[in-house]
Amino acid sequence: MSRSPKGSGALPSAIVREVDSPAAMVELGRLLGMRLRAGDVVLLSGELGAGKTTLMRGLGEGLGVRGPVTSPTFVIARRHPSLVGGPDLIHADAYRLGSAGEFEDLDLADEQAVVCVEWGRDRAEQLSARRLEIDIETVGEGRTVRIAGIDRTVPL
Repeated sequence: MSRSPKGSGALPSAIVREVDSPAAMVELGRLLGMRLRAGDVVLLSGELGAGKTTLMRGLGEGLGVRGPVTSPTFVIARRHPSLVGGPDLIHADAYRLGSAGEFEDLDLADEQAVVCVEWGRDRAEQLSARRLEIDIETVGEGRTVRIAGIDRTVPL
């Protein structure tokens, strides 16, 4: 995957996918998870109930981590060890955190894991310049998923 140079802030490209069911959201997450590597950071945004955790469930399947991957809203962060010799998944939820400073106190930076943060925008960008930003928008019964920071040549 192509990424912005460290510190540039701008993500190089985006793809957009229409998702019409929870099963399709899990599948998109699975395909994405198969492409992530240790040190990657994923920031997920979308309204409550948009499908962030559903996407994360698929992402965990794609990475081959111990599950189930569920919402970490009340525990803030949960580590899912790899079952296949790949990177662990650190799944965090910044919804209840008030600032980037509170998020930094969690010390989640880990170059040996994939770190995914729901509600991470404006809180977790400092984790890595190697990041994807995923926005999920509800459109009727479906969802539009925009993934910024991914090489457009990678099929999803």
